[in-house]
Formats: sequence, C-alpha cells, structure tokens
Amino acid sequence: MIPNAVSFERRTVDELTIGDERSFRHVALYSDLKAILRRSRYPFRILPKTPPARTDRALLLNLTFWAPDEGGDVLVDLHIEADVVAHAAWHHLAARAFATHPGRPPSVHALFLGEAIASAFDVYLVGRLLGHAPRSTFLETQVPAMAEAAFAAGLSEDGFERLLEQIAADPDCAFRDLRELLYDATRAVFACDGCEEAYAALVDFDGHRFSPLLHRYEISNWVLYARAHGDRDGVDSRVRDVDLALRQGDALGWLGANWIDPAMA
Repeated sequence: MIPNAVSFERRTVDELTIGDERSFRHVALYSDLKAILRRSRYPFRILPKTPPARTDRALLLNLTFWAPDEGGDVLVDLHIEADVVAHAAWHHLAARAFATHPGRPPSVHALFLGEAIASAFDVYLVGRLLGHAPRSTFLETQVPAMAEAAFAAGLSEDGFERLLEQIAADPDCAFRDLRELLYDATRAVFACDGCEEAYAALVDFDGHRFSPLLHRYEISNWVLYARAHGDRDGVDSRVRDVDLALRQGDALGWLGANWIDPAMA
C-alpha cells in the first residue's frame, strides 16, 4: 500500500539558523556559495512536525533522494550546518552547468561529477579549518568519521596524522585529488557488471593517497541512484570538459571563475 503523500515545508537559506558558521568566516568560497543559494532562493525541505521529526529518517531520505531538482537537504527543523549549505550550493551549481531539457534526466557522469565536487569540498574545508577553528563542530564530526574510514582501510594512526597534515598544508590540492578519486572510482564501479569486477576496479585505486578515505563517501548510493535515474546515453561532453579542466591544476580556481562568478554576476 502506498502511503498518502505529505508536503514538506520549503525554506530558503536566509530563513534557517546556520550552525558553526563562525568557523567558516575566513573561507571566502563559503560566503560566495551561501550568497548563490540566497540569490536563487534555493529551497530546503523541512520534515513535518507530526509525527515527531527524526534525524535518522532525514538521513535516509537524503541518501535516497538526492537529485538536484528535488531541492536541498531534508532538514529535521530550521537548523542547518554551514558545511551542508556549501554542499547544497555545489549541487545547485552543477545542476546549472549540466542542465538538460525539461523531463530528461541528467547524465550519470553529471551526477557523479556534481557529487564528487560537493563531497571533496568537505576535505578542503577540513584543511582550511584545521589550525584556524579547532573548536569547529564540523571538525568534531568530520575528522573522527575520516579516521574511522581510514583505520578500517588499514591506515595507521601515524599515517592518518600525516594525511591530515598534508590536507592542512594544501587544501586546494586535497580538493583536486579527492575530487578525481571520487569521480574516477564511481565511474569505474558503475561500469562493472559484478562483484568481482567491481572489487578489481576498487583495488586499482589503492595507490591513491586518499584511497583510505574512499569508503567515507556513499558512492554505492551514487551508483545505484545513477543506474535508476541517470541518462546512460554516452558521455556528456560538458562533463568531460569540466573534468579535464579540473585536472589541470587549480581546480577550485577554475570552478570559481566558471561556475561561481557567473552565478554571482
């Protein structure tokens, strides 16, 4: 039996209370990303108050229904964390860049690239906040989650500390490298027909410095969603061109000039 549909309340970023925003005050890109959501009146969805809103239910919905045209993250109430604001803005910008004709789904590669950019930006933020905002609640949640994934992948405590030092020393490079890994690994798994083939594809990335963090990200959800809802007809040339540009050096600088600046103009 299909349950009766409910309507979520929609709120813009200016109508939400943003947590941990003081920790991001020195990150200029964050201010621009928030401003883009404000200008576009980007909607976030709020769970109904009855029955009582639950964090676990919001998480399930966010992991299952993450298409850009669905709106921003499903929120339990009118509170949102600053990193989620940035994540939503990157998805919004990717949707603008790879827009399709009405009624046509985005390509699977557009879905993967948008998610890779949004997710890799978290590591950039970790690098920017380490040493600048040690009391950030974002760091309090992200670093332990990164450590758990890294230790499960076999990285030692000393190895993880060195990885954090590298991220803090060059957050832009960390973004570029993780974005490439997430995009390449997701495409590789998507192209596989079975478990053994997918395993071999994942092993090929073991030499990447961020491979111990790969399973921190929900790439299985990305693959399953793309298989169900993405357009598989060939490679979107726009996605290919952006991917190649981001591999050339200053990935965030390119995104700033080609995605953020036009959206701010």
